[in-house]
Amino acid sequence: MTVATPEQYSVMLAAAREGGYAFPAINVTSSQTLNAALQGLADAGSDGIIQISVGGSAYVSGQKLKDRVVGSRAFAVFAHEVASQYPNITVALHTDHCAKQYLGEWVDPLLDMEIETVRRGEEPLFQSHMWDGSTVPLQENLDIASRLLEKSALAHTVLEIEIGAVGGEEDGHRAEINEKLYSTVDDARLVADRLGLSVGENGCARYMAAFTFGNVHGSYKPGIVKLRPEILRDIQGFVGGGEEQKKPFYLVFHGGSGSTASDIARAVSYGVVKMNIDTDTQYAFTRAIAGHMMTNYDKVLKIDGEVGDKSKYDPRSWGREAEDSMAARVIETCVQLGSAGRAIK
Repeated sequence: MTVATPEQYSVMLAAAREGGYAFPAINVTSSQTLNAALQGLADAGSDGIIQISVGGSAYVSGQKLKDRVVGSRAFAVFAHEVASQYPNITVALHTDHCAKQYLGEWVDPLLDMEIETVRRGEEPLFQSHMWDGSTVPLQENLDIASRLLEKSALAHTVLEIEIGAVGGEEDGHRAEINEKLYSTVDDARLVADRLGLSVGENGCARYMAAFTFGNVHGSYKPGIVKLRPEILRDIQGFVGGGEEQKKPFYLVFHGGSGSTASDIARAVSYGVVKMNIDTDTQYAFTRAIAGHMMTNYDKVLKIDGEVGDKSKYDPRSWGREAEDSMAARVIETCVQLGSAGRAIK
């Protein structure tokens, strides 16, 4: 297996929920970070999700073009080709954090293209897309989610929704760290009433829900972020008729970077099947480059009339170090989430 089919993606999500583990959802911004993510997943023996954000998709298309659809499709085509060389793991491709103002120029066109692809009897490029309705009222959030869910069914993709606000900063959007970061069981009831549950009658995944429980994007010192994973337990129990072990929702954990191991473990035990990781992998990638440059400053720079050392300023030299560093951080996350060694063969 390489890039998952829609059916394989459903199997992945169901296996994680039933098996009590979660997949790392790794944000990438380039072919190098994609390769690092694949390397880490393969070395960990873990399936996973590789995703590109609203800013990342524009960046991949080129800083002068900034076309999110072009960037997303280029990323996906490249990912399909390279991932085919990793037969022992399965990955899903995902678009991350599409806010309302980007729907018409990003996720809607991608879904329209995938609907046409499916009509031709082919598989969609992406396996899931995220609608980020955290900045609009819940009713409007669900109105848009309902519309996108219909398109997702036609495109054979899974929809991810966000209910509540995630603090911190993500691609230029900022939310305060306050009580708005905590979803309620009433929110969950409204979601279930409007969208149904996460699994369809055919057993395939329909959507994933990122209910918020104090999540914050970015990097913070200990004590700043106050996670309350028990909110996820209460939501699953309330919608599951008092039996949270039924786990009626496929849950997503946003803002996973910097969270404690105990908070992550509790969230996963309540049905989290996907945890986003971006800040920590970004740092691991860049830290290795910084180390290379500082160690080899007199070789990557032409100083004192010298000519430097081409082997040290060749982007491949520091690029390999960055990929290895990021891959190691991906392995760490796989172990933490319990997905290591559990790739579906």
